[in-house]
Amino acid sequence: MPLDRLSFHGLRNLRAFEMAPGPHINLISGANGSGKTSLLEGIHVLGMARSFRTQKLKSLIDHDSDEMTLFGRVAGDPPLPVGVRRRRDSAELDIRIRGERAARITQLAEALPLQLINPDAFRLLEGSPAARREFLDWGVFHAERDFLDGWKRVRRALKHRNALLRHDRIDLQSIRIWERELAHWSEQLDGLRERYMTRFVPVFEETLAALLPLPDLTLRYSRGWDRQRALLEVFEAGRDTDRQMGFTQQGPQRADLRIRVGRHPAVEVLSRGQQKLVVSALKLAQGHLLEQLTGRTCLYLIDDLPAELDGNHRRIFCQWLEQLNCQVFITSVDQEALAGVWQPSTDVMASTLADGRLHSE
Repeated sequence: MPLDRLSFHGLRNLRAFEMAPGPHINLISGANGSGKTSLLEGIHVLGMARSFRTQKLKSLIDHDSDEMTLFGRVAGDPPLPVGVRRRRDSAELDIRIRGERAARITQLAEALPLQLINPDAFRLLEGSPAARREFLDWGVFHAERDFLDGWKRVRRALKHRNALLRHDRIDLQSIRIWERELAHWSEQLDGLRERYMTRFVPVFEETLAALLPLPDLTLRYSRGWDRQRALLEVFEAGRDTDRQMGFTQQGPQRADLRIRVGRHPAVEVLSRGQQKLVVSALKLAQGHLLEQLTGRTCLYLIDDLPAELDGNHRRIFCQWLEQLNCQVFITSVDQEALAGVWQPSTDVMASTLADGRLHSE
């Protein structure tokens, strides 16, 4: 469901504002430094309880404010109000859903599924496996009810095994207990990831073909340990080496997505514009699959859409966005860069930012 109301106070250089976003395409234009990315950042915090620009939410608070308050209402019957507040003199993040304090951050992600396409999104291709695991697990989290519990159990067992590996003398009885626990839940988690990828790959291939036909590009899931061996056997055989390293070297925490063109990593072959379209296809496909599996829609935050794309690929990208039954927030320095790319029937709401003030057109 889309957001039908936004109200931000004390967020960076943005003046306090209230906004009734359009249900489909929302364009925000303005000069560099006007606050466009900060607006997207606020929506991201509202759905993820974290920023995509900094690890310290305190730095998001305007210098002249004592707190930052972000409020949004998800359309529906009844509508779902969500809010996040961060005070300068407190390290605690106050999260509210339907006016009640949320017990878990994941409740925000459940209430407001969102995807971000920005310059950092290139990390899906050029960054460490951690970024790709996070991308994968976002999809599995929304598609598989049992994912979160299994993921937490894996993290707990992995933490205990790593702690035991760092002891001067290994307590074999204790470490074997945690290895069995870790192996059991890791295999459960791997099964959920693999099932999700079976559903995801065809949707991704369809999306990529519409944006940028690359018949030689392949996407493959790597689970993080030898497919020919049971994980418990891997733990036992690698215990001495793991002890020397001080951590568990194989397991679901090493899972990755291999994105290749022919035999080469995609990042080594594709141009910057092509990389942006591949990353966009990954993100758009996740939202499309979410709708197919759950009937829920994904909200997209696209920072500086025209960057890295020529006029033809901008048009193709926007045509694909038009086909999606979802809400999109797009920023651009040059409003004219996206002029003439939308069909007359597309619901487009345009706003501008100047001196921290939001003006609807």
